[in-house]
Amino acid sequence: MMDNAAREAPGGGGGARIRIVSTEEPSSGGAEAALRIRGVRKSFGRAEVLRGVDLDLGRGEFLGLAGVNGAGKTTLVKCLLDFCGVDAGSIEIHGTSNREPRSRSQLAFLPERFVPPYYLTGRDYLRYMARLSSTRWSRQEADMMLADLDFDARALDRPVRTYSKGMTQKLGLAAAFLERRNLYVLDEPMSGLDPRARACVKKLLARLRERGASLLFTSHSLADVEEVCDRMAILHGGVRYFAGTPRALCEHYGEPSVEHAFLKCIAGPVNV
Repeated sequence: MMDNAAREAPGGGGGARIRIVSTEEPSSGGAEAALRIRGVRKSFGRAEVLRGVDLDLGRGEFLGLAGVNGAGKTTLVKCLLDFCGVDAGSIEIHGTSNREPRSRSQLAFLPERFVPPYYLTGRDYLRYMARLSSTRWSRQEADMMLADLDFDARALDRPVRTYSKGMTQKLGLAAAFLERRNLYVLDEPMSGLDPRARACVKKLLARLRERGASLLFTSHSLADVEEVCDRMAILHGGVRYFAGTPRALCEHYGEPSVEHAFLKCIAGPVNV
């Protein structure tokens, strides 16, 4: 382990360099790694969105990915899922290259902007997703899951185009949790949820932890990251600025709250 160690990475221009704080050595991956991301770079035209990102997620670990809008979080998730290819670097899921479809056989994903087919009923959507993921369909299990998410099961017989934002999000979460995978990638899963629904989701995440599942959780809510996750990683300008526990982040920057420590962390590049 490294205690508040730092390394430097090239900045975006003008000779600036960025000081990256870490409280850990990257793991060697292997049998204990659910995810292993090394040196990932991705550009869209002249815009360099990811600049040599390293990240590890251990099996049974919950990792929160935090950052401001445009930090590269969603792009990193898209690269992980092979929705877009990387320009450099590598990504492994349970020891297998993410370019191989079998690497995602034990992965469930909920995108930030979840939009189910508008013409399906909620029940048809859940049944369809169970079929796509080769998961045994059980109406009873689906109803129980929706009850756990504070979702009125009677709405399942309505087309999803009639759902509110919160109802739609609950439907997506239900589909992901019903897949019973070993690795969950949830991109802003609390989006559109009221306080009661957020509490329900956190209870379901606790169940995932109890059965040893791994979680990559992106969120703008640092309070959620601190409450839900074992460790956090901060992306800023396509660079991983920090990786470690929320407590370690606060201690390194001498701040009592994760929010204030986060703001210090992303304060800007250091010219060296």
